[in-house]
Amino acid sequence: MPRSVNVVAARNRRRKILKQARGYFGRRKNVFTVAKNAVEKGLQYAYRDRRNKKRSFRGLWIQRINAGTRLHGMSYSEFMGKVNKKGVGLNRKVLADLAMNNPKAFEAIVKAVK
Repeated sequence: MPRSVNVVAARNRRRKILKQARGYFGRRKNVFTVAKNAVEKGLQYAYRDRRNKKRSFRGLWIQRINAGTRLHGMSYSEFMGKVNKKGVGLNRKVLADLAMNNPKAFEAIVKAVK
């Protein structure tokens, strides 16, 4: 009796990987074993960089707040210390957005914490 294998499931599994590898260069897009390695590595990078994205955005917000506070004669650390002491309920994301897009509102916050 010949060996029976589930070709349908195997083909679907391979097709799923090759679909994820669409757009890759060279054999990474059409040779299953190479594509499987490339897709797995890509998923590892995606998992890692979802966390790194949060880190880099926080750094960007800090730079924007720092630039905004320097215009009003204050440093970032001094400003954040006073914001926390006064109990202003705005996080860095909102403060950075105000510093960039609404300088008058940001100036009012700086004056309030001074």
